[in-house]
Amino acid sequence: MTDTSATPEHPHATYAAAGVNIEAGEKAVEQLKPFAEKATRPEVLGGIGGFAGLFKLRLDRWKEPVLASSTDGVGTKIAVAQALDVHDTVGIDLVAMVVDDLVVCGAEPLFLQDYIAVGTVVPERIAALVKGISEGCVQAGCALLGGETAEHPGLMADGAYDLSATGVGVVEADQVLGPERVRPGDVLIAMGSSGLHSNGYSLARHVLLEIGRMPLEGQVEEFGRTLGEELLEPTRIYAKDCLAAAAEAEVRTFAHITGGGMAANVARVIPKGLSARLDRGTWTPAPVFSMIAQRGRVDRAEMEKTFNMGVGMVAVVAAEDADRVLAVLTARHVPAWVLGEVAPAGDDGVRAELVGNHPRF
Repeated sequence: MTDTSATPEHPHATYAAAGVNIEAGEKAVEQLKPFAEKATRPEVLGGIGGFAGLFKLRLDRWKEPVLASSTDGVGTKIAVAQALDVHDTVGIDLVAMVVDDLVVCGAEPLFLQDYIAVGTVVPERIAALVKGISEGCVQAGCALLGGETAEHPGLMADGAYDLSATGVGVVEADQVLGPERVRPGDVLIAMGSSGLHSNGYSLARHVLLEIGRMPLEGQVEEFGRTLGEELLEPTRIYAKDCLAAAAEAEVRTFAHITGGGMAANVARVIPKGLSARLDRGTWTPAPVFSMIAQRGRVDRAEMEKTFNMGVGMVAVVAAEDADRVLAVLTARHVPAWVLGEVAPAGDDGVRAELVGNHPRF
């Protein structure tokens, strides 16, 4: 039999000595419970701690339910959160990136499950992350059904972490939104973003922090706050607003403006043979966009394929319902305006293009 007795030179190996602290993980779960419990719905069965989250789909409400799912993360915006030791806002970002993809097809977000990978479990940091995720779920009207925190010593640095989540929504089969509903003459309505949202941070950090050498804690006159506060502004969550608009008017579909920029994402919901013309003259991007463009000498094409440029969501609606959609969004305090229209595509077959110039940009 192999000798497993310990000596001063060769003590017993333990999971903790290898870098995984089970007790810290259990403490983190206890600290995050109050936040997670706030993000719930009547359909949730059981509580935190099970091996699987249970959600009872109400068949009395849905005639022919279609489930929609989406998975996403936050990207390198996390590097800003880690540098400032502020961790709750990126939790909101995580929810936004998932649920606002779900609502594009008209799906109501039902629940979300998160995954947090860390180098070392710091219970207070995990609790802050889940606090933000919970707040995002409340804003979206979905439940935080469960999640996983994984400690990866040796693979990730002690202070490092990354986030991802999967969300599930539901929509009636005959109410699924998409390109097949879009018609010539439809109007595109823009919904203003709250800033950079969660895309383009590798370029933004390179320009502002490396080239511009701007301190995150420094006050920026154009922003009326510090650079760090501007960069950590949470992504606007549009899910409830989009569902409210679709309930009141003939909405054909939505386009969530994320990686790839406005034209590329709008093109995804425009059918072959049609083209969306998006007028830059209808809005002025926030100062953070012009600062990145100027300090990094980033040309317009690069800016527009990297950032949302001030538009986080676009609704494609029947022309006769455009005013009604604008009224619904305005009543819900969402900045919204007519962005353009859908027309037959030209010979080049381009499905979405930006035209004109931004005022004062």
